[in-house]
Amino acid sequence: MITRFSQLFVKTLREAPSDAELPGHRMLVRAGYVRRAAPGIHSWLPLGWRVLKRIEQVVREEMTAIGGQEVHFPGLLPREPYEATGRWTEYGDNLFRLKDRRGIDHLLGPTHEEMFTLLVKDQVSSYKALPLTLFQIQTKYRDEARPRAGLLRGREFVMKDSYTFDIDDAGLEAAYQRHRAAYIAIFDRLGLDYVIVRATSGAMGGSASEEFLAVSEHGEDTFVRADAADGSIAYAANVEAVRIPTPAPVDTDDLPAAQRIPTSNTPTIATLVAELDRSRPRTDGRAWAASDTLKNVLVTLIDPDGSRRPLAIGVPGDREVDLKRLAAEVEPAVVTPFGDEDFAAHPVLAKGYLGPGALGLGSVSKIEYRLDALVGLGSSWVTGADADGEHVMHLVNGRDFTADGVIHVAEVRDGDPAPDGAGTLRTARGIEIGHIFQLGRKYADALDLRVLDRNGKQVTVTMGSYGVGVSRLVAAIAEATCDERGLLWPRAVAPFDVQLVAAGKTEEILTVAQRLAQELSDAGVEVLFDDRAVSPGVKFTDAELLGVPTICVVGRSLADGTVEIRDRASGTARDVAVDDALGELIAELHGAHPDLID
Repeated sequence: MITRFSQLFVKTLREAPSDAELPGHRMLVRAGYVRRAAPGIHSWLPLGWRVLKRIEQVVREEMTAIGGQEVHFPGLLPREPYEATGRWTEYGDNLFRLKDRRGIDHLLGPTHEEMFTLLVKDQVSSYKALPLTLFQIQTKYRDEARPRAGLLRGREFVMKDSYTFDIDDAGLEAAYQRHRAAYIAIFDRLGLDYVIVRATSGAMGGSASEEFLAVSEHGEDTFVRADAADGSIAYAANVEAVRIPTPAPVDTDDLPAAQRIPTSNTPTIATLVAELDRSRPRTDGRAWAASDTLKNVLVTLIDPDGSRRPLAIGVPGDREVDLKRLAAEVEPAVVTPFGDEDFAAHPVLAKGYLGPGALGLGSVSKIEYRLDALVGLGSSWVTGADADGEHVMHLVNGRDFTADGVIHVAEVRDGDPAPDGAGTLRTARGIEIGHIFQLGRKYADALDLRVLDRNGKQVTVTMGSYGVGVSRLVAAIAEATCDERGLLWPRAVAPFDVQLVAAGKTEEILTVAQRLAQELSDAGVEVLFDDRAVSPGVKFTDAELLGVPTICVVGRSLADGTVEIRDRASGTARDVAVDDALGELIAELHGAHPDLID
């Protein structure tokens, strides 16, 4: 097929709009692949739509290869199934809710577990119909509070979601592994540098959960990894899923008693450490450090029903509370700051000098108090004394105070030990492109999905859920491959196989370019033929911007009987005889398109 650039609905830009934040997204906009319609909402133009559809096809082929059957649900969904599973409330403000003309509640689907479950409940009554794998490629909707990063965090996006239905946990495990292998095949075909990391299940529920992250400095997710001696990954996890080992309990028999000390004008960790060094030097000769202090952080949690409750968290003073880790720990509640009005409502709390004495369910404040796992049993701290200008030294966890539980929220750092003893951790960033869950029976229980087993007894079906961010993959590939000149698509998803440039206005150049375009098309090659009446420089600039991996130039060298074949990735070019051009181009494309005519 030949697409003439002169007839293509595209307008390239020399500068990207100011709201295009990331390099890849700037190039997608400049090259005319997408356009912003509203915050978090984008229109797909012909070039972008072609890339999106090619990615969809890769996903569809690999899902079909593991026995998946494709269905398609509506985007507009009834309230009742989501009410039954609790997610009508749990999703909170992230859910697009609307009423029809009769006042009946509906939602725009953020994900479709409930609908898949009800479909199978309606169609399947016996174990003989299982195992079953269903999938769809569908537009999803989530009311992101701060849509950003172009296609990476939007309010409308395209996702492949699939669900497996099995009679028992062994079947679920097998289905999970099939999906895992399919995802590896998908992302390998797309040429992505990615890692598989342990993850939390979040609002989805379930047990085992892994994320596939495209490695990118522009990624919104932080993950950690520990490498084996051969450089392979020995441990990898999303930071929300990391469980840094808790220090071993310390014998407190020889520890000094707790002691209140005056520490005026020390509302911060830095000022407290400086005052301790000045007025109370350590007997072991080293300086005081932030890690010797216990920082107590207050936040407010807003539950899905709108109710508010305070939460206090104790962390070592040299660590910050990682808000992503905290959000994962308290989901579906939402974390908001603990403001001045909240302090006013709890006058027992001494701002800047908060300590464990005023916290916990048994305290006067009755504020829930949880200690980060790094605060080990028997550890001794300097912390607030719950009075302005006072702290407590030698306050020991388990001897002088207790918390209401443990929480894993302290920031994870390079050099922290891997939870499984695989070495030390280092952090990196990535873009989530896939997530697989072993859901278990959460949704089947809520919606009463039961079948007859081999013994004729009713049993609850066990489920798995597996998502691929199809539109996110467009962005992830763009971020991974773009350079200062433009996009650079892998052959598997490029909008065209070859961009053919007629770099000149002579009759001979146009005739040879047209003939070569037709020969390529006849051989099954998708050709973008730049036949515009513009300068060769403009055509070359646009060719690099659009990112088709192979560019063929019919231009001045035609006088010598050659055309030029450029490789967009390496920037190299070679001259080939006109009569050899078709064969050379087909040979170059054969790896990605083995069905091409030789």
